[in-house]
Amino acid sequence: MRQEISRHTPLGQKAAAGQKRGQPLVDETTLALMRRWFWTRKPDAGFVLTDFPATLLQAKVFDEWLDARDESIDAVIEGADSRDTAARLVLNHYREHGLPIVIDEALRAVCAD
Repeated sequence: MRQEISRHTPLGQKAAAGQKRGQPLVDETTLALMRRWFWTRKPDAGFVLTDFPATLLQAKVFDEWLDARDESIDAVIEGADSRDTAARLVLNHYREHGLPIVIDEALRAVCAD
């Protein structure tokens, strides 16, 4: 997403405008940004994502992308926003799929302050 913002692409400009207003991106914009990244990266190149997928819809679409490339994720990190309803839905989605949920204590400690 940062790359799209720095390149001043139409999607990047939309994302930057939302960030300036302190508003989360709608699923459609987030998925469009992430779709571009996902399909242009080298197959089987490792990655770590933060704040994506942030909603159940994003998680399901991301699962479809992974399936289409015969790829998978190894684990999900439960971070600071895990009390958020949307985050709980995403965590439960991956928990139901048998993925390990790794609790990031450092993130929890920062949020507790």
